[in-house]
Amino acid sequence: MAPSDSEQEKRQGQEPPALLPLRVIDNGELRRHSSASSLWLSIHGLVYDVTPWLPLHPGGDLPLLSLAGRDATDPFLAYHPPSAHAALSPFLVGRLAHPHTSPVSLSYRALLARLSSQGLFRRPGLLFPLSLLLALSLLLASLSLLLLFPRPHFFLHLLAGALMGCAWIQSGWLGHDSGHYPVTSHPGLNRALQILTGNCLAGISIAWWKRNHNAHHIACNSLDHDPDLQHMPLFAVSSRLFSSIHSFFYQRTLQFHPLAKFLLSYQHITFYPVMGFARINLFAQSIILLLTNKNIPHRRIEILGVLFFWLWYPLLVSCLPNWPDRIAFVVASFNVTGIQHVQFCLNHFSSQVYLGPPGGNDWFEKQTMGTLNISCSPSMDWFHGGLQFQVEHHLFPRLPRCHLRKVSPFVKELCKKHNLPYNIATFWEANVRTVNVLRAAALEARKVGPGSRRNLVWEAVNTHG
Repeated sequence: MAPSDSEQEKRQGQEPPALLPLRVIDNGELRRHSSASSLWLSIHGLVYDVTPWLPLHPGGDLPLLSLAGRDATDPFLAYHPPSAHAALSPFLVGRLAHPHTSPVSLSYRALLARLSSQGLFRRPGLLFPLSLLLALSLLLASLSLLLLFPRPHFFLHLLAGALMGCAWIQSGWLGHDSGHYPVTSHPGLNRALQILTGNCLAGISIAWWKRNHNAHHIACNSLDHDPDLQHMPLFAVSSRLFSSIHSFFYQRTLQFHPLAKFLLSYQHITFYPVMGFARINLFAQSIILLLTNKNIPHRRIEILGVLFFWLWYPLLVSCLPNWPDRIAFVVASFNVTGIQHVQFCLNHFSSQVYLGPPGGNDWFEKQTMGTLNISCSPSMDWFHGGLQFQVEHHLFPRLPRCHLRKVSPFVKELCKKHNLPYNIATFWEANVRTVNVLRAAALEARKVGPGSRRNLVWEAVNTHG
């Protein structure tokens, strides 16, 4: 009789039982199989050739490519339910000669097993339907102001745009939740909610978001692997990006050219204005991905969802009585949503960065050092959408948002036990840290490359400390 999901979850984090004698593979041979044409991974000391699975992986090919030729036990446990272990069997090719598990990983797996045994990963709670109701209420309030006041009412239509931006923020949290874990017991309904909250309501492809976000989670704060740190030529959080490094995600070189040098020199000044219109980049990235030849699940539905957004939103704007009201509505909706884009940056811009792919035996360390929590009262959880517990979310991405505050003390205890940082700051402090990091990199940008003569006025304006 097959074990139940509950029994499997109790064993999560433990090594599988001994199998028949297998071919012994050393670490050197494992590392040689690190390309798309031959991709091996080690999980619990067993080696799997997942090359045939690469184009079929639901999380996309980038997470597998980032971990190719390495131990992937902790990322695998973090991202997959216990039932996924059975899917590995056809790909088994051998076992590692000298598997090694760090004390931190052992503690992390024990905590993961503890949370699983409590059933937390299977209880999404009522937060999602309540958040969906809030998003739809904000959308309805915005539409009501437009329909009830069809004549020129600049400030009312400005308020309508702000409410639309708030609706988009809440839809972003909903898309984030449903992309990480099933918010309903029916997979088809979960998928429909993703398309509704992402593509239809916000104009952002859930396929683009998953591809980008999975790469970010696996390689958190890697300068060359994490797309959430690759915003050249507008932003750079480290002077190491000035070396024109190669982006693993975009498969191109992030050039530090004269225009980039100029823009980066003022990035701490332009940060908030750019964030106010950052949504335009998400629109563009979504469309670009859907028009490429990459493997996009449910491409037609994705495209139809985005097209639906570009049907209703411009039509809604056109119903406004004049151009000042239209501009006010659009600018307000974009700039209010910019708050969420700032929130995305606060969790990582001021945290520790590194170059290279993610390691196999330092999953917990990389996730905790590369993330920053936001300190807030439970009454403000709706505003932060789970990002206030970014450390916990990165360690347990399948954990429903409603449980993050509950597990926070256990993560703090584990960090303290292994002398690892548990980074946390208030919303204001996180903003100050982010701007300071951008300012420091801006000052460095002016010192490198052509035309790097000293500018005494610039130095006087930016003197601090």
